[in-house]
This record gives sequence, structure tokens and C-alpha cells, in this order.
Amino acid sequence: MAVRRVLFLPVLVTLLLLAGPGRAAADDASRSYRGHAASPGCSNKFQLVKVKNWVNGSEGTTLVGLSAAFGASLPATVNEARKAFSVLTDPLDCCSNVTTKLTNSIAIATRGGCPFTAKAENAQAAGAAGLLVINDSEELYAMVCNENDTSINVTIPVLMIPQSAGKNLKDLLDQGARVELQLYSPIRPVVELSAGFLLIMAVGTIVCASLWSEFVACEQVDEHYNQLTRQEGPNSGTNHRQEKEIFEISAKGAAVFIVVASVFLLLLFYLMSSWVTWVLIVFFCIGGIEGMHSCLVTIFSRIFKEWGQKTVEVPFLGEVLTLSVGILPFCTVFAILWIVYRRSSFAWISQDILGICLMITVLQMARLPNIRVASALLSAAFVYDIFWVFISPLIFHESVMIAVASGDSSGEAIPMLLRIPRFFDPWGGYDMIGFGDIIFPGLLVAFSYRFDRAGKKGILNGYFLWLTVGYAVGLFLTYLGLFLMDGHGQPALLYLVPCTLGLIVVLGWIRGELPNLWNYGRRSENLVEQV
Repeated sequence: MAVRRVLFLPVLVTLLLLAGPGRAAADDASRSYRGHAASPGCSNKFQLVKVKNWVNGSEGTTLVGLSAAFGASLPATVNEARKAFSVLTDPLDCCSNVTTKLTNSIAIATRGGCPFTAKAENAQAAGAAGLLVINDSEELYAMVCNENDTSINVTIPVLMIPQSAGKNLKDLLDQGARVELQLYSPIRPVVELSAGFLLIMAVGTIVCASLWSEFVACEQVDEHYNQLTRQEGPNSGTNHRQEKEIFEISAKGAAVFIVVASVFLLLLFYLMSSWVTWVLIVFFCIGGIEGMHSCLVTIFSRIFKEWGQKTVEVPFLGEVLTLSVGILPFCTVFAILWIVYRRSSFAWISQDILGICLMITVLQMARLPNIRVASALLSAAFVYDIFWVFISPLIFHESVMIAVASGDSSGEAIPMLLRIPRFFDPWGGYDMIGFGDIIFPGLLVAFSYRFDRAGKKGILNGYFLWLTVGYAVGLFLTYLGLFLMDGHGQPALLYLVPCTLGLIVVLGWIRGELPNLWNYGRRSENLVEQV
């Protein structure tokens, strides 16, 4: 019905605007910093370090630190790491000769007062087995050597820990507690199975959305986006295809969309706060409820055909499908439970279900009419993604896209992405991909399927199979780029657009069908609205 469609459209547009880059990286602090002065004894690769601790014999929460560019390497497993008592240095900044007895102990010092290398040398001279530097903020700062440090001879491990963790250790030691520490740096696996699962989820969503109308939806509920109205039977003489509401994207609309998306992204960058994040979470839930409701009604009506004919009178809505009335509360409760448990370890499952249902619905509602419009939309999205991920740091001192996608300082993140835990990574975290990196190429893949069906093309001489493979290859290249850039968030459209749009253009040119692809559907009469 019209009211329902009007309510869903702004939600859809907002979700597309927030569909960020393919941040396939795990959400942790693992980085390899390259800009420091390389000198003998100061060329270590920065590594995250786990700090196990025991207070008076009771094990506490494991802390995370960052190793320095100098000093000894740490073992990769906890079994190889030795346990040692920790001691506060005197002076506390460890910038002069230490008077505290540090023999075979792990020294704890504060940041500031002198170079990091001087702290390490003073702790080592006092017999320390290692040095923990307490940062003056919660960030993990990369401890490098000064340009004047031409030769460093630090043979103990040195690492930095966040301010809050360091303050807690310092307070315990000031109170006379016996604090034992164990330092080790697990090696992150080169290949993580979660990336493969995420690739399957993304490709599966696009394939499912492309085939949905023909193989899942039945005639009784073919009007996907108007299910809260009476559905006519197959013999009623009503042509559902003509009534089906589809939003056809135009070339002008594609250009306007990218401009509006950029303005909206900037506003979020400067105004990001907990209430803004909550508004986006609510929008995601509204879209997820609509998407799940649409998918479930279609599936159940396909399996139980008689259910798609039963209706009931609802105040203000009139006669609606009984099935729709029964499923809507379930979808609403599902979304509410996700909000309540969104920070739980299992919340990613319900978030992905809502997201996949939403994207399938979007790919049924919005369509590309031809390659001309697809070129305008995907080329603009290509530039948009690259600019706001890679170029924006030159202007705004940080990546605007990644900053917005990371959420506010309270830890609330924007949910417009699919994510899956890194099951076999000792550092945990998630692999993620933004909705836009599925929806934008998905619009083109869905178009290729409709083009193949209209031209009665086979699997091999059509375009759908090759674009699906191209999309999978593009995602693989995204993860390869992620690996080569040490986990820095990647603009997935940088790889996906050439592997999909570029592929269909090249194939069309080779087959002599590029003019047909370019002008296909220009005179379509069965689409009722353009955006």
C-alpha cells in the first residue's frame, strides 16, 4: 500500500547512504607501522601483545598492548612465555637511573619525560626482564626510535598498554598487591575461514535476490512490496506484473544520489553521537523488519499456497493477508531482541539475517534499466568509495568513511553491514562488508539475469554466471588488498566495479551486444515509478 511504501523509502535511502566501504578487516588495533626511522636494533614489526595477569594469585582480565620497534621479540604461545612479577620504577617515568630493584621483574613506567629508548635502556640496566609503558590515553601508540638513535641495544621486550589498564596495575602495586605478568604475542593466521564464509554470504545474497522473483515468489504474492493488501487469485484476470511497484534508477538519480550521500556522510562525520547512532539503528531495524516480513510472507505463501489467499480486516488498513498479520509481530520481536542483545557474542547472527532480508527486498524494489544507468551509478559509487576512504584523510586527517562506519566513542557502531567472527584468530574481531558493497554490484548482477531471461540465453552464453563469478573474484581481491595493507579498511568497490561493470562491458563488446545492453529497457512500460 502507498503509505507503507512511503515510510519504507526514506529508510531505504538512508541505509544506502550509510552502506559503507568493505571493511573486511577485523575490528582490532593490529597494524604494521612503516614510517619510523629504521636503524640497527630499531626495525621490529609492531605486534599486539597479550598481557595475562595474576593479582595475589587470582587471574585477572587479559590486557592488550603494542610492542615497540625495538627490543626483544615475544613468544607466540602462552606455554613459551615466562611469568614474572611486576614492579613500578623509581622514578616512575624511568628517565634516569632506576633505584628500584628490578632483577628478573617486569618494570612498569609512565610515558613522557624522555625517549622510549632511554626508558628501555634504564630498565634494562636495572636488571628488568621487560618494560611496560603506560600511555597517557586509551590508544596504543607506536613506540619508535628517534633520528639520533643510530644504534640501539635493547634486549628486553618493550610494550605500551592503555592508560586505564596501566592505572589499574599501578593502583594495585601501590596498595602492596603481588602482580604477576605473562607476555606473549599470538600469530594471526594468514587465511581466516570467516572471510570465506562472508564471501559466500555476500554472493549468496545477490544470487538469491536475482532469482527470487522467478524461483521463490509465486503469482499470489508477486507484488512483493504491497503485501498488506488483498491478493487476487491466479484466475482473477488481474495482471500482477503490471501492478508491481518497482523503483527504476535513472542516470540523473544516480548522480544526485552520490552527491547527497557525500553530504550526508560529512554531516555524520561532524555530528556523530550516541543519539545519531541510535537513529540509524532504528532505521536499520525498520528496514530489517520490512525485509524479513517481505521474505517470509513470500516463502510461506509459496509453500502453503492457500495461506496467500486468506485475509482479515485490520483497522485503518482494511483487508490484509492473514499470513502477513501473523508474521509482522514475529519480525518486530526479532528486531527488538537484536537491539537488546546487540553487544552479545551471538548478535552477529540476527544482524546478518535482518541485513540479508533487507538487501533481498531492496534488490527486488530497486532496479537498473540498462548498462548506461549502471555505468553512471557504479562509476560514481567507485569514485565515492575511493575518495572517502583513501583521499579524505588528506583533507580531514582521517578516513571519513571508516570513522563514520566505526560509530561513536561509546562503542556503538552503525549496523549497516554483514559481519562474522574471526573464529580461529587468537585476537578475535570480525570480518565485515558494507551493504553498499553488496547492493550496488547486486543491482547490476540482477539486471544481467533479467537480460539473460529476456533474451533466452543459456548459462554460458549469458551474463549472469560470469558477473556472479566476477563479483566473487572482486571480493577475493578486496581481501587480498586487505592482507597486503595490514588490515587497513578497503573500499571494496575499487575491486568490485571493474570485476562486474568492467566485465559486462567487455563481454558485451566482444559479443557485439553492447548497444543492446546500453539501451535495454529504455521504453519499459511496466515500471510505475522512477527514482
